[in-house]
Amino acid sequence: MPRAAAAKPPRSRSRLAAVVLAVIVVLAVIVVLAVMMVVLGSCSGREPRGGSMEDAGGPTDASRSTVAAPRFRIALQFGLAYTPLAVVRMRGLVEDRLPDVEVEWIQLGNAAAIREAMLAGRLDVGFMGIPPFLIGADRGMPWKLFTGLCEAPLALVTRNPALRTLADFTPEHRIAVPQPGSIQHILLSMAAERDLGDPTRFDNQLLTLAHPDAMTALLAGSGVSAHFAPPPYVFEELAAPGAQSVISGAEAFGGPFTFIVGVASGEMAQSGDGLARLEALAGALGEAIGLLASPDASLIADLSGLYGLTPETLRAYLGAPGLRYTLDVQGLDRFAQAMHRFGYLTTPVEEVDTLTLRVVGSP
Repeated sequence: MPRAAAAKPPRSRSRLAAVVLAVIVVLAVIVVLAVMMVVLGSCSGREPRGGSMEDAGGPTDASRSTVAAPRFRIALQFGLAYTPLAVVRMRGLVEDRLPDVEVEWIQLGNAAAIREAMLAGRLDVGFMGIPPFLIGADRGMPWKLFTGLCEAPLALVTRNPALRTLADFTPEHRIAVPQPGSIQHILLSMAAERDLGDPTRFDNQLLTLAHPDAMTALLAGSGVSAHFAPPPYVFEELAAPGAQSVISGAEAFGGPFTFIVGVASGEMAQSGDGLARLEALAGALGEAIGLLASPDASLIADLSGLYGLTPETLRAYLGAPGLRYTLDVQGLDRFAQAMHRFGYLTTPVEEVDTLTLRVVGSP
């Protein structure tokens, strides 16, 4: 008996299914294209023809998100003398006073690097010794001194037992300082003028080294005969076997002096916004100095981690004789007179007030 033929679906049903599928695909493509147009339109920031918020006098969300906050760029160097700045940075004391300003901290090795950064417009404020500030002003830098930061015990430290006085140094002995024209260099010149009759006696024996590198070289006996060191390096060096102080900073200067000052760029000193930021920084430094007068355990722990010291050692260093954090400035006149006499300044400073800027919060 012949096999019955299989039943075939009607053609009309298969055509209907194909049409439905095609419609679904078209609708899916239209939806995808619509979504893409919405996304691309929002990314381009285009406004509808009816007018934008900017046309109505207000910023759009897109414009608000792309406007960068104004920056306040502050440079510091190495050493315990900058501890008030470390406290200001860790505790956000400037940000508390300037919530709409982005504060940027920059670590630099010496005042020359600070000067170059300020000249290039990459820096608003730097902290340094008085002599580099005076040299920059003598060369036409429009910067202004706006605050002190500290007095500090400095010393010319050596591990060579034959070097007991400045007269014992021969041309072969190398003396590490942060840079020519640094406060250490000028103190050495002041001592050389008084004790040896020649302020330039050691100018050809200077080695430019950052303090951490100078201490390492001195303690290792590697090419450095003496290092004019600030805290904490002076404390660590004098604790090394055979180390001794040839002369202290106070002995070289003939009394106390401000070790570190704050210097503002000419643009900062001449604008209303700049003055407001300087006032905020001076106020923050005053608050930090107050905290350091009686530091709590949390602050000591933070600073110990920063400097790589034990809490006990740090407390001892902060209480060392001669280390005093203050916004007062002293010694500016005397440094200026000596440096002009030595030939490091080409023009005598008749009125130091022309070099300084008084802001609220600073002395």
